Parts: sequence; structure tokens; C-alpha cells
Amino acid sequence: MAVLRALHGPNPGQLLPIEGASAILGRHPACDIVLESPAVSRQHARILDADGTFYLEDLHSRNGTFLNGRQIKRRELLSENDELGICDLSFTFHLSPPEPDAVLPAAGHDVSATVATLIDEGALPPADRSQVVSKLPLPTHPGGLRLEVNSEAKLKAVLEISRHLGRALEVAEVLPRLLDSLLSIFPQADRGFVVLCDQPAGPWVPKAVKYRHREDGQTIRISRTIVDHVIASKEAVLSADAVTDKRFDTSESIVDFQIRSMMCAPLLDREGGALGAIQLSTLDPRNRFRQEDLDVLASVACQAAFAVENAQLHELAVRDQALQRELDVAHEVQCGFLPAAPPQIAGYQFFDFYEPANHLGGDYYDYLELPEGRLAVVVADVSGKGISASLLMARLSIETRYCLASESNPAQAVARLNAAFCHSGFEDRFVTMVVAVLDPRRHELTVVNAGHPAPLLRVGPGVVKPIAEAETGLPLGVDSSIPYSQCTRSLKPGEILTLFTDGITEAMNAADALYGFERLLAQLRGESDCPARLGRRILGDVKRFIGVRPQSDDVCLICFGRENE
Repeated sequence: MAVLRALHGPNPGQLLPIEGASAILGRHPACDIVLESPAVSRQHARILDADGTFYLEDLHSRNGTFLNGRQIKRRELLSENDELGICDLSFTFHLSPPEPDAVLPAAGHDVSATVATLIDEGALPPADRSQVVSKLPLPTHPGGLRLEVNSEAKLKAVLEISRHLGRALEVAEVLPRLLDSLLSIFPQADRGFVVLCDQPAGPWVPKAVKYRHREDGQTIRISRTIVDHVIASKEAVLSADAVTDKRFDTSESIVDFQIRSMMCAPLLDREGGALGAIQLSTLDPRNRFRQEDLDVLASVACQAAFAVENAQLHELAVRDQALQRELDVAHEVQCGFLPAAPPQIAGYQFFDFYEPANHLGGDYYDYLELPEGRLAVVVADVSGKGISASLLMARLSIETRYCLASESNPAQAVARLNAAFCHSGFEDRFVTMVVAVLDPRRHELTVVNAGHPAPLLRVGPGVVKPIAEAETGLPLGVDSSIPYSQCTRSLKPGEILTLFTDGITEAMNAADALYGFERLLAQLRGESDCPARLGRRILGDVKRFIGVRPQSDDVCLICFGRENE
């Protein structure tokens, strides 16, 4: 049996079995493997078992799924010891449970032997310059650094960092405390700063700067030459005289600052990626930093990176919770635009179903009471998904009500609605819509179609045909000047009309196959004596077809018809 072994997270070493042909990983309690982290999506990723060959697939998660440090875009093959990264959690994949010794956390890596000179001895300047440059690779977790340094200095550093960073929950709180600790640990330091990246592949931005003796009005200038070198190499560096260091001689800011000694260490996350860097510098050539100072800074940088990453995850969790609350409220508001219950009309029955793929959807349906006892049944699909589509849906709901109430001719009402939508400025958006106006006194049905799948009329068992007598017009929002046509036909006893969105016909299963139009027709042709049974049968068949695959599009279905006499 294949398993995942937890590396980073609340339970390192835990074995998570992969059972069945498909195992969904996510935050939702119904997932096969529940990941209790606020940054994880409800259904985040999936592992598929194809006769002993395993694949990893991202389920359109917010923060992505990573395989061996690389974000996956499509289904990827899993091999023994592959590493999976999901937000702040990571796992290794095994085709069978590893031996007990293999699940113990790895011991910290001793990197003290990797300290080396950064430049060739032959390239050193004359001895009176006293130039020394060293480097020190950093691990990706605080316990991975084993240093032989002055015990008093190391103890002081650990106590300072623990005291100042232990309870910090925000990045803006972590960084000033960090610099306060460093200036306390290194009395020769005249100034220090921390840079972080606000967004992937974005520029490095100073987030905290501290001067020991800062004069009012002093301009903050930071040498990016040193920072770029440290972040690119992921090594802490020490320069006894940065002004004469050949690695940085192109930096005007170093010369301007007359930096006589500096230390700079990268901040690395758990995956080894660069979060930013810490730099300390001194202007006094008599108080230069030494190798043991670099060792202490490297140790501090590991703890600081851990604190910064935790603070960022905490802030992300807070934002996610706030967004979740806002989405819940928005979902309630959107539901307020939809009918609370099907209409009650003597001699007719109605069934409806609506489910967005996410909190907010772009599908829309409504029942609108019109003059002379008529009823308009509307189904529409706004292009796109999520918040933007839901906002357009709300706008569409208002405009539709107004246009159908003010125009007695349904085709002219849709044309008026199209003109209003075109002039609203939504140039990259369009809406497909079908309007079916029922006159229950005459038992007549008038249909207008604006680029939407044609309604399907069930005239009896085994007989279903699309209502396509009226020419299907362009979707709303494409051309403000086009006219729309309509067709009118009688609705006989026992006939049922079905309106739907492409969330049904384009529903996909685990094999990426579409539900399709023919399968929908097969359900409509079966035995059914009322719209409710017909609608529930269609939805049940779609659910069986999809299986374990999450819903990828909004679903809207309306079935209504005339009762048998």
C-alpha cells in the first residue's frame, strides 16, 4: 500500500495511507487525507492509482501543489521518495510503508566544515588592507546548523532571539525585534536592515532598518550588490572591508557608505527558497566583524527565517479567514438574487437546482411574474467564474427584471437587455441566456435564445426534441445592434421543458471525459411522470458520472411542465 510520510507540519514522521483508486488531499473533513492548515484549499490535490502507477494532480487550489520543489500544472507521475509540497506542509511518497527507522526525523546537518574563503589567496590585496571574505551555507530549518562559536555569544544570541521573536505573529512585529536583538548582540554594528520580497519574482524591498546613531533626516540607502549576491548564492558572507572587496567593487552605495566591515545572511524558507536577507555593517575599521560573528548571524538567520515564515503563514491564515467570512456573506447575498421557491401555478409543476462550483457562481436563473398572468423562466450563464462573474450575475438579474417587465414582446426585451449590457463597459464579458415565457391561460410557450444551449422539450417517453424553431441569436454583450427572434408553441398535457447550463453537459469525470449532450438526452427520454423526478434523475446521473472528481463549473437546471389531465 502506498503512503505519504509527513516531513514538515504538525506531525512529522506520520504515515498517511493512500487507499483506493483516488485519494483527495485537502482541508475539508470529507477528504481522504485531511490537511489541517488554513492555507490549504478545501480540495487541494489528488493522488490517482492506475494499477500501481501513481499520479499527482492539483485540483485548482489557491496556493498550488509542488512536486520536488516545482509547481505542477498538469497530472504528474509519482516515483519513490518524491517530495510533495502543499502550502506549509511537505511529504515524501513511498510505494510501500518505509521501515520504522526511516520515519524518524533526520538529524541536524553539521555544516561547520563547509566554511571556506570566498576568494583565492592570490587575489587578496596587500596585507595592510586586512581584507577577509568568508561564506557559510545555511540550512532550511533552525535545528540544522551546528556551530562551534563562542559559547557566551551564541547563548546570548539564542536568548535574545527567543525572547523577542517567540511570540511575534506579524512580520511588521518580527523584523524590528530582530534588528534590536542583532544590535544588542553585535555592539560594533552601526546599522542593519532586513529585505523581503512582497511577491514571487518581485523586487527585494527593505522592511526594517535600524541605525545605532541615526541623525535626523538621514537618507536610507541600501546596497543591492551585496544583497543580490547573498540571495543568489544562499550563503552568509563576511567582508572585513567591503569597500575594497573585489566582489562588490561595482557598487556605488558601498563606496558612498564607506562600509568597512559587513555581514549578510539570507533568510531561507523550509523549501530552501529565499525569503530575504539580513545585513549588518560597521563604519569603524577598528571594530570589524570576525568569523565567529558570521557564525552567530547565520544561526540567528535560521531562527529569524523560521519566525518570518511563521508570521507570513499566520497573516495568510488571518487573510484567508477574513476572505472566507466575506465569501460566506457574498454567497448569502447572491442567493438573495435567486428564487426562494418554485412558482405555484395551477396545472403546472416546477423543479429547479443551482449549485456554484465555488462560493460564488456566474450561472443565473429566475422566475419573473409578468402582466396578464404570464411567467418568464430565465436561465443564463455569465462568462468566467468566481467573484467577477457573480457581480455580473447580480447586475444581470436587475437588468433582466426591468427589461422583461417593461417590454411585452420577449424578443424585444432581450434585445433591450443586450443593448444595456453592451453599453455597461464589460468588453471582455458576455452572457448566454434563454427566456421561456409561459402563458398558463392559453397554455402557450414563447422562447427567445441568446447563444444558450437550446431548451429540450420532452413530449413523451422516448421523444425529446430541442426547441430550435427560433433562430439562436448571439450572446448578450457581443453586438448591441442585433435583433432577436422568438418562437411560440403550445404546451400539451404531460410535456416537460428542460433548461440547463453547460455545467451539466460539460461535467467531467476522473478520465477527463465529458458528460455530454447525448447522455442528457438519454435521461430525458426515460420514464418520468413529473418535472421533479426528471430533474432529480438527471442530477443523480451527473453525480454518478463525475464520481470523485470535484465540480469544475456552476450547475443550473430547471424542469417545468404541464400536468396530465
